[in-house]
Amino acid sequence: MTERAIVPTHSAFLELKEERSGMREGYRFLDEKRLILAAEILAELGRYEREMNAFQADYREAVDALQGAVARHGLEGLAVHPPAPPLDTDCRLTPRRVLGVTLHDLVDNALQQQSPAPSVSDSPEADGARRAFQALIPRIARLAAMVGNLQRLRADYARTARRARALEDVLLPEINDTLQAVESALEELEREEVVRARQVRI
Repeated sequence: MTERAIVPTHSAFLELKEERSGMREGYRFLDEKRLILAAEILAELGRYEREMNAFQADYREAVDALQGAVARHGLEGLAVHPPAPPLDTDCRLTPRRVLGVTLHDLVDNALQQQSPAPSVSDSPEADGARRAFQALIPRIARLAAMVGNLQRLRADYARTARRARALEDVLLPEINDTLQAVESALEELEREEVVRARQVRI
C-alpha cells in the first residue's frame, strides 16, 4: 500500500483505521503465539534433556556390560554369538497439537525380550550386554520423536516470528504513514473548503 494509491476521503481514512486495528490484533495474536511456542519448546527441551541423561546412563551401563563380555569371550568369541531376535514391542506415536503444530509422543508398551538361539558359549556377560543394548532401543525411539517435535516447533516459531516482525517493522509503520498522509490531506481539503466558503460569502 502506498500513499499515492489512496484517494484521501473520509471512508478511505476509516477503512485504513480499521485495517490498522486488524493488523494490531494480528500482531498481538502472533506475539502471544510466539510466547506459547517458546514455552512448549522449553518444556520439550526439558523432557529431551531428561531422556538423554537417562539414555547416556543406560549407554554407559551397556558399554560396561559389553566390555565385561569382551573380557570373558574376546572380540572374536563374542562375534560368533547369535544375534538377538527382533524386539517384540508395541511403539506408537500419539499425536497432540499445540497451536496448529502436530507433536508426537512415543508410547511404548513393555519390552518383550525374546531369548536368542542357544549358543555353546552362552554366558551371563554376553546375555547382559545383549539385554543392555536392547534396552536402549525404546529410549532412542523416544529421543527421535522428541527431536522431530523440536524441529517442528522451531520451524513454526521461526515462521511466526517472521510474520510478527513483518507486521511490526513493515506493515504497521507503512499503514501509519499512509494514515498520517490521508489525515493531512483531509485537513488540507477542509481548510480549502473553509477558505472557499469565506470567499463565496464575500
